[in-house]
Amino acid sequence: MINEQSYAYGASKSSIREIAAYGAARKAEIGAENVFDFSIGNPSVPAPDAVRESITHALTLPAIALHGYTPASGLPAARKAVADSLNRRFASGNDTYSADDLYLTCGAAASISIVLNAVCNAGDEVIVIAPYFPEYAVFIQNAGATCVEVLADAATFQIDVAAVEAAITERTAAVMIDSPNNPVGAVYAPENIEALAEVLRAKTVEFGHPIYLISDEPYREIAYDVQVPWVPDFYDRTLVCYSYSKSLSLPGERIGWVLVPPTNPEHDRLVPAVAGAGRKMGFVCAPALFQRVLIDCVDEPTNIEAYARNRKALTEGLSRIGYEYVEPQGAFYLWMKALEPDANAFFERAKSFELLPVPSDSFGCTGWVRIGYCVSYDTIVDSMPAWQALWDSYRQ
Repeated sequence: MINEQSYAYGASKSSIREIAAYGAARKAEIGAENVFDFSIGNPSVPAPDAVRESITHALTLPAIALHGYTPASGLPAARKAVADSLNRRFASGNDTYSADDLYLTCGAAASISIVLNAVCNAGDEVIVIAPYFPEYAVFIQNAGATCVEVLADAATFQIDVAAVEAAITERTAAVMIDSPNNPVGAVYAPENIEALAEVLRAKTVEFGHPIYLISDEPYREIAYDVQVPWVPDFYDRTLVCYSYSKSLSLPGERIGWVLVPPTNPEHDRLVPAVAGAGRKMGFVCAPALFQRVLIDCVDEPTNIEAYARNRKALTEGLSRIGYEYVEPQGAFYLWMKALEPDANAFFERAKSFELLPVPSDSFGCTGWVRIGYCVSYDTIVDSMPAWQALWDSYRQ
């Protein structure tokens, strides 16, 4: 016998990773310069020099210190480094963060999975704002809950607070948001988050149990001319999930954290619940080497200029051709309108021109594609004739 749910996950695969795998095979066939793979969020921007310097220093440590197990929640020094960074950037008044509020994880996937397993019971519901990162549904189902999709505002791609309010039931355990958003690049405005917080406070009273707000923030440091609100300032029952995959260009190293703010009314029970969820799921500890990197590099700036340059080249190039898209305020994805209602059919035609965006169906809506512009600048520039040829194919 095998677990049928696990079989279903494995058999269905991830559309993003399937396209990326196709792109890798295609590059081997015809040359990387001839394939324009915009599928996966693998930063082309190198990690800061400080990361290499930190690793070089760590390699001088005794083996047991370098490669040995750490406490399940992470090295105290690493958690303190993160807490100190959060205090410098976000703390107000007496609402300061400490190492004890943090649990270090194997990246954002582990952070989200741990939080969901900490706050959900069998039969609960978790609301997500569509379009959303497809793996959310898998993480939610793995926690024994049901994923409830609520479409974002069709004009602004901000949270449709009225629709969220209508979707909340007595089974709702949490609402999950990510800002800057993957795949759209929208940054939720302060008034939008405050309106959501008011609804969650009212519904918590109405149903007599906490409704948590899970803020997934791997793209926080990648924002263009806009301030990304700090969600715990708006809602006490917030849990923050973070990853250094994007900010430090370390997606394969799997290092991140969960924050349980001290203002959360259930803080003292949530902290051990988070730790227990990590234990239940077999997350013994985050990678020891990269916990040490955090101590040295937690405040290293992200190379936002490179992504801004890519964004400009992509949006200006596609605008000249005639494509419609949502101007991204953050992250490194462009949400572009497909040239026909069926996004998968549009993708198949794009593929014939060696263009590999991701169709929107897996993100919870139809008629769009996601274009990741974390690729090299040359890839974006060199892809423009192919985008033009794709456009022309629809006009013939």
